[in-house]
Amino acid sequence: VVDSITSSINELIELGAVTFLVPGKFPIGCSPTYLTLFQGSDKDQYDPLTGCLTWLNQFSQYHNQLLRKELEKIRNLHPDTNIVYADYYSTTLRIYHSPNKFGFKETLKACCGTGGLYNYNLSRACGYPPLRQCCNDPSSYMSWDGIHYTEAVNRLIANVVFEELMNSIHSLNNLCPTSTINKLRMIYPKSEM
Repeated sequence: VVDSITSSINELIELGAVTFLVPGKFPIGCSPTYLTLFQGSDKDQYDPLTGCLTWLNQFSQYHNQLLRKELEKIRNLHPDTNIVYADYYSTTLRIYHSPNKFGFKETLKACCGTGGLYNYNLSRACGYPPLRQCCNDPSSYMSWDGIHYTEAVNRLIANVVFEELMNSIHSLNNLCPTSTINKLRMIYPKSEM
């Protein structure tokens, strides 16, 4: 997967692209999908603070480490490119560690689902009959349907990624007109994360 990502970036550089926003993996061990698929009774498999599957989160971290190393190699080969790594893993894990701080009441259950411990069932997804449970307040849930995050989570992540982008691009003024940068700052105020 990392090879495919870096190969695509290198191809785009050859075609003239100079700015990239490259997202890392989310902590997939916190996903209702994976929590349901790999549900077990061994409590040592779960993070005591978050309830997430630790081995799957370690897999996400490993992927992200490899990706960051490869991005650094590309930066060294092409110093005139701007490559921003969007650290989805750390950003999202901060929410899992302090959900109340960000307004979330439910972190591991899907808002829209068909029941079960994580309100997720692979064979009866959200929107298909019989729909048993859909939460009243999606903004208090992290997962919409067991696979996708809710709008509230995506908004927080977007704000943090935007801040990272604003802080890490060396010559932002050369990439975007000042008026565009100012508009973006108004749309995405400084993140609370």
